[in-house]
Amino acid sequence: MAGENCIFCCVSELTILVENTAAFAIRDKFPVRPLHTLIIPRRHVADIFATDANEREAIHQLAVRCQEAIGSEDPSVSGFNFGSNIGHAAGQKIFHAHVHLIPRRLGDMELPAARPD
Repeated sequence: MAGENCIFCCVSELTILVENTAAFAIRDKFPVRPLHTLIIPRRHVADIFATDANEREAIHQLAVRCQEAIGSEDPSVSGFNFGSNIGHAAGQKIFHAHVHLIPRRLGDMELPAARPD
């Protein structure tokens, strides 16, 4: 599914926020929260577990840069969700590895309990 059939492989059609040699970051087209960002390896692999160590480090470096930029752009951001949906059962919709960086603001949703009691 690499190449012109994969929206993340068509980099020229994307608005890149920041990049390095192995990855790039874009805003999510359907954000769950304002400034929701995706960090994507350049190489087409199905999920984050298929990335190599260099790609994972590149993704992490961009995540830190995006986290800092989001915090500067919106001081109401006081936390982040950072993760990846892997496989159809987990909600993955685009089968090119990517990590979600979702800014969180106090009160944007009820926080789940850490324990059932």
